[in-house]
Amino acid sequence: MAAGAVLALGLAAASVAVPRDAAAAAPGVVDVGAGGYASSPVGPTPEGCDAIEADPRAALTDDAPDGPVPTNDWWSSLLYKRLDCRMSEPLHAHPVSYRPTPAGLGLSTPREATLSGTPGGIGEFHFTYVEDVVVGVDGLDAPTAEVAGWTDWTVTPSWSDGNRSLRATIGHGLPTSWYHLEGGDALLSSTHDVRVWSQDGATLGFTANGHDYAAFAPSGASWQVTGSTLRSSLAGRGYLAVTALATAADATDTERTQALRAVAGSAFAEVTGTTAEYAYDPSDAVVRTTYRVTTTPLQGGATGTVVALYPHQQRYLTGVDGDELDVTYPSPRGAMTAYAAATSFTTSTPFTGVLPELPAVATSSGSNRATLDALLAEVAADPMPVLRADTYWTGKALGRATRIVEIADQLGETALRDKALARVRDTLTDWFTATPGKVEQVFAYDERWGTLIGYPASYGSDTELNDHHFHYGYFVAAAATLARFDPQWASDAQYGGMVDLLIRDANGYDRAETRFPYLRDFDIYAGHDWASGHGAFVAGNNQESSSEGMNFAGALVQWGEATGDTAVRDAGAYLYATQAAAIQEYWFDRAEAIPDGFGHTTLGMVWGDGGTYSTWFSGEAEMIQGINTLPITGSHLYLGTRPDDVRANYAELVAANGGEPTVWQDIAWSYLALGDGERALRLLRADPDYPVEEGESRAHTFHWVANLAALGTLDTTVHGSSPLSAVFVKDGARTYVAANVSASPRTVRFSDGTRVDVPAGATVATGAHSWSGGGAVGGPDPTPTAGPTPTSSPTPTSSPTPTSSPTPTSSPTPTSSPTPTSGPSDGLVLAFGDGGRLVPAPGADGTLEIRASRGMDTAAEPPDAVVLQATGVTARATGGTTAFDVALDAGSLVGNGTRLSVQYDLTGDGTWDRTEVYRYFATDPVPGTERYTHAVGLDRVSGTLGDLRGGAVRVALWNAIGSGPSTVSTRDSVLVLPFR
Repeated sequence: MAAGAVLALGLAAASVAVPRDAAAAAPGVVDVGAGGYASSPVGPTPEGCDAIEADPRAALTDDAPDGPVPTNDWWSSLLYKRLDCRMSEPLHAHPVSYRPTPAGLGLSTPREATLSGTPGGIGEFHFTYVEDVVVGVDGLDAPTAEVAGWTDWTVTPSWSDGNRSLRATIGHGLPTSWYHLEGGDALLSSTHDVRVWSQDGATLGFTANGHDYAAFAPSGASWQVTGSTLRSSLAGRGYLAVTALATAADATDTERTQALRAVAGSAFAEVTGTTAEYAYDPSDAVVRTTYRVTTTPLQGGATGTVVALYPHQQRYLTGVDGDELDVTYPSPRGAMTAYAAATSFTTSTPFTGVLPELPAVATSSGSNRATLDALLAEVAADPMPVLRADTYWTGKALGRATRIVEIADQLGETALRDKALARVRDTLTDWFTATPGKVEQVFAYDERWGTLIGYPASYGSDTELNDHHFHYGYFVAAAATLARFDPQWASDAQYGGMVDLLIRDANGYDRAETRFPYLRDFDIYAGHDWASGHGAFVAGNNQESSSEGMNFAGALVQWGEATGDTAVRDAGAYLYATQAAAIQEYWFDRAEAIPDGFGHTTLGMVWGDGGTYSTWFSGEAEMIQGINTLPITGSHLYLGTRPDDVRANYAELVAANGGEPTVWQDIAWSYLALGDGERALRLLRADPDYPVEEGESRAHTFHWVANLAALGTLDTTVHGSSPLSAVFVKDGARTYVAANVSASPRTVRFSDGTRVDVPAGATVATGAHSWSGGGAVGGPDPTPTAGPTPTSSPTPTSSPTPTSSPTPTSSPTPTSSPTPTSGPSDGLVLAFGDGGRLVPAPGADGTLEIRASRGMDTAAEPPDAVVLQATGVTARATGGTTAFDVALDAGSLVGNGTRLSVQYDLTGDGTWDRTEVYRYFATDPVPGTERYTHAVGLDRVSGTLGDLRGGAVRVALWNAIGSGPSTVSTRDSVLVLPFR
């Protein structure tokens, strides 16, 4: 369409879907102390396949456990169906991966990683699921795969077509899977050549797709081998076991047979339960976890099974009830050590300590104090700016403010401390208070899904149950700081119960809890969190910001200490110690699992089947590595347990970036300070006007870096008897630090005999540096004078406008959507043309390239957006809503999040009268177009629509997240405007 032309009204009418109204009927309120939450959702709820949206238990069998459904697990796509509405995406259990099919369960045991990307740039490695064999029932053609049950690290898929049925048990660290079937013979089939190298009655050893397996049928059964199909009637007893063997590709048949015999004694000990029991011992600064496997013998008297331990378990193994095998299984996490006839094993994982904040040993006097005072003055006008008032960005603002509180308290700056505390208190109180009709800054319970959702949500925390541990960790951490100064606010009679609800939702520690699943986001066996609620990716589930997961764990420790709740404290210590070990092994590659040729020695994201040097939101090296170090708090000292690795990782960042950081410098320097504080301080002093990361302040960064430059690095050879303690060493001299957030004095004893007396509310350092600060308990007035203050606030003038953001790790991958089939009866249908034009549909053949994300999209139209426009438009408004259907593809990239905005200038005067910004759509890593439609819903909107009188319409497309470009097909993409 030529500029200035009036669009004809005779365009073909489009049939489009009406965006779902997110707001439900006004719910009731459930009181919790002085606060409360809405009794039903007040906004969007989890989305998925139609049956799942109608009933989250639709994929459960009738005899499945009652109670809230688990999400955010390695097997979640089996239950929370989102892309494959019949079966699921691959389930990466390690050392075996599985994928349900209508005929049964597919097995895959990849031994080597597949690399992609550019070495030295953005890279990926995946132990990609390639099916070796399917275990099923002759003739089975199930319409869906269901879930019959689960335990701490196993799941039981179930199939039935009315005449035949199959149930399997699979799990982390279990090379064996068990099957119960009815209605036909057991079939093991493969699309690859199958070679049988051992056949001994009921036991069969075979190779499929180059990988070795053993199949164990009941005594008296036999196997018939026909080409690539293995068949057994199972002697009419209806069960079998299949074990993946860890033999090398060049093993001899004799070696294969020996491997089969080594596991045969455990084959019929079917795993029917798994449980991890933890105990935190503050005096020894260790978390002892016993992993128990309950088995039921299918035949004979075997009681133990074959278990394979991850590196983070093997490193801290203190006992195992089983026999170590002379083999290891390859996995994306490194070699897994195997034990036969095992029923339990125990690990003793160090808890390295957390602090409310680093002590001001170097910033409480002299020139450093003058510098810090000036930086604190910069934030005094608004110590808690909120970029966007959703759960994530409110959390980030709370985190920034609590750092200011802690520093100001240490320095005796009570006016600034109390001002920041007031903002924290008012914000938390507002979010923790529900009233009828309140739909923003409120939490609401979804009984169908068994979850507490904060509204406004972000990054799929509502529609996909992503990232609750990320978002809520900031709230809990802020509440922990507030609890020290205002214990009444933190009491159950006031708002403490709401804090506990957030904890129970994200990672509930109480097995008796009936409202939320046990440890929603934490994978008990893998040792770390998963971020995606549905996990519906070919690569499995994912976790990007491991450090934001640790923010949640550290917050539990500090909240438990501040309120005297040892159950919460101990749960936090368990999560913290276990995940700190896993992060060092996998994100920072202590396990040496990253394959040669990958080009990096650290990961930005861990996937079920591998890892990537990337983020969901940016390809910048600073952000890829920085997303696993922020937020910088006293709960993140674990990042410094290997100072040499800190220095090496920083050097890799500089190399990958082609020089020193140019964004997120404060995050990078704060991380470097844990390995080389003096260098970090030099870099900070050389660039004092750096742009501030949105969750940080220059005051806190200077405080952190300057004090670590004086303290040195973390000394993990000595520990204190309090969880709020740490030891630092520089030039061989130690500084002992202990904090006391209680109202009574405390003595902390260190393992080398040092004793530190800590007054109530204080932080004390002794040794190479002697210092004491803080000491306020219950200081500020606990009653807000003017009621809750809204959480939004203007960006302070002392900080530059944010240009990037740490988007949480999980990316929602919406269900592929067909061309809309219902909605407004007519509308103005436009397509994407060349030269930045909107043209009458259909568009010409071609594609538009959308660049990789450059950071947080805080505007309706970022500078690098693809923009198309029609001007001189005259048309009458119909009173309907905007609709669009965009053909989008990101190739093999794992999840670009593309966002679209539409703007209307009704009179052509250059002023946008209406702006609509839609939620982003995260693409899958499978080449081929997906449909991005208005059904994702509006993220934000301003202005009103009216008739177009020589007006203009403008569409912008950009990647809000993602590490590479996406393409849009112009012929297959349409925009339907509510005009005629």
